[in-house]
Amino acid sequence: MVNLRRLTDRAKKIVDKRGGTDALKEDAEELADVAKGEGSVKDKAKAAADAVKEPGRSEGAPRR
Repeated sequence: MVNLRRLTDRAKKIVDKRGGTDALKEDAEELADVAKGEGSVKDKAKAAADAVKEPGRSEGAPRR
C-alpha cells in the first residue's frame, strides 16, 4: 500500500531542494518551450535533459 503522507513529504523536499515552486514553474515552462521548439525528438530530449540539470530557467533559455 502506498503511504501518501510519505510520498507528499518526499515531493515537498525535492521541490524545496530544487528552489521551490517558482523554480519548478520555470522548469516546466522551459520544458514546454523545448517540446514546442524545432528539431528532432533526439535533439529535444538532449535539450530537456540539459534544461533540468539546474533548477529554474537557464540563463540562455528564451522567455515567453
